[in-house]
Amino acid sequence: MTPPESKGKGCIAPPDSLPAVSFPMSSAPQKLKILRQRADFLRAASARRQGTNGFLVQARARNDDCLAIRVGFTCSKKIGNAVARNRAKRRLREVARAVLADKGRQGWDYVLVGRPGATIDRDFALLLTDLTSALDRIHGQADGARK
Repeated sequence: MTPPESKGKGCIAPPDSLPAVSFPMSSAPQKLKILRQRADFLRAASARRQGTNGFLVQARARNDDCLAIRVGFTCSKKIGNAVARNRAKRRLREVARAVLADKGRQGWDYVLVGRPGATIDRDFALLLTDLTSALDRIHGQADGARK
């Protein structure tokens, strides 16, 4: 049997000989794919954005065959030195793991941008609430645009 063909980074198409099987979203948490290419970050930056007290969320629907939820993280030097930037990104990664598996939409890219002073100092429970409310607003706009 030949290996399945790839349909983009992080997406594997099922072989033609096997029947397609769909599993409910709630059966297993979906693993997030990490954005690495600069072009993906730039495309997300030109799409929807929603600011929160702890960070900025940029989101876009990819409109491709891949159903993976992809996420990227960025923190500029305004956050602080390398230690502070890495701490902010670690916090953003944990927030994304906790929230995007349930609230994120398949086929979307999300970029979380750290804010100076806020991302590191804000209570973690409030960061979780920030991402949940930002996603609700972003997807509310997306649904409203289609109607």
